[in-house]
Amino acid sequence: MVRVVPYAAIQFSAHEEYKRVLGHYYGFRGEALPPWPRLLAGALAGTTAASLTYPLDLVRARMAVTPKEMYSNIFHVFIRISREEGLKTLYHGFTPTVLGVIPYAGLSFFTYETLKSLHREYSGHRQPYPFERMIFGACAGIIGQSASYPLDVVRRRMQTAGVTGYPRASIACTLRTIVREEGAVRGLYKGLSMNWLKGPIAVGISFTTFDLMQILLRRLQS
Repeated sequence: MVRVVPYAAIQFSAHEEYKRVLGHYYGFRGEALPPWPRLLAGALAGTTAASLTYPLDLVRARMAVTPKEMYSNIFHVFIRISREEGLKTLYHGFTPTVLGVIPYAGLSFFTYETLKSLHREYSGHRQPYPFERMIFGACAGIIGQSASYPLDVVRRRMQTAGVTGYPRASIACTLRTIVREEGAVRGLYKGLSMNWLKGPIAVGISFTTFDLMQILLRRLQS
């Protein structure tokens, strides 16, 4: 929760700002962006959020795979990593994270915004109902996670290398090790089916909550 709150806040805020900037640049003020700028806005928003909150993501990964006795709390993780492995370790695995978040966030926001635009065009309603937003968000989550999942596996392996017995290695070496030891499909897509259950629900709720809160705040302001 310590990670996801700032990550989501930064990502959605950045996305709105990137949409405004790109809309101004391409001459689409107040209108839906065309496909490429729509994809770019999502990718930039995800990259911004991941860059600013990455150490928290690494700490979460470490706490998930280590015994409870190893780290007493979040601050203890930061202190031990800094002392024993160096501050640079807090950004170990950052490159595959960014490479993964570009298609994930880009396709997620692109899919969601595109489905809302198509709904507005063909249904005649300006705004989708909440359950329709949930469905659009679920579709966005499935597409985004499926496209970026192999890099997510590489990221987790690199983040936890110091405590799981795997040697620290580059993206290419980590990728080769996973493929060699576990196979291309089984290794790089391990756990994807569970993410297909969790991801659409999480992303659907996230997008829907943001949209509804934005509508509420605009009404309160006016």
